[in-house]
Amino acid sequence: MLVLLAFIIIFHITSAALLFIATIDNAWWVEGEFFADLWSVCSNTTNCTAITDNYAYYTTMQAVQATMILSTILCCIAFLVFLLQLFRLKQGERFVLTSIIQLMACLCVMIAASIYTDRREDIHKENSWLYQGVSGGTYGYSFILAWVAFAFTFLSGLMYLILRKRK
Repeated sequence: MLVLLAFIIIFHITSAALLFIATIDNAWWVEGEFFADLWSVCSNTTNCTAITDNYAYYTTMQAVQATMILSTILCCIAFLVFLLQLFRLKQGERFVLTSIIQLMACLCVMIAASIYTDRREDIHKENSWLYQGVSGGTYGYSFILAWVAFAFTFLSGLMYLILRKRK
């Protein structure tokens, strides 16, 4: 049982780290020297423009920002609740709240990545002044990490539900 708990703790910490990296790092959309994320658009490493209300899809990006931040916070709260429930509750009651919070974090990541996926093309068309000289590009590793974090948080939420009955 201790090995299983250690694995779950490592898995949960990995999920939180992926969420932090995906939320903070500047690589949701890349093309050569061009990088775009949830907070700014950079044509190179020194020329960055923050996403402000001048940005046509500012409210869309705010929704993505908010849900990614919320998912990160929920994942951290779920870990703290897990540690508290581990020693405080009796068998059968453990980890249900942790599972619910972790699955809510999973839902928030899914919403953020889905909104970004759906609106990415519109964002780039409407804000061509920010994307000068960018003809294409691909999703960056932060975007991919967000989807991987979705899978990890979903799996850890399910693991907590399964683990609640174990001794």
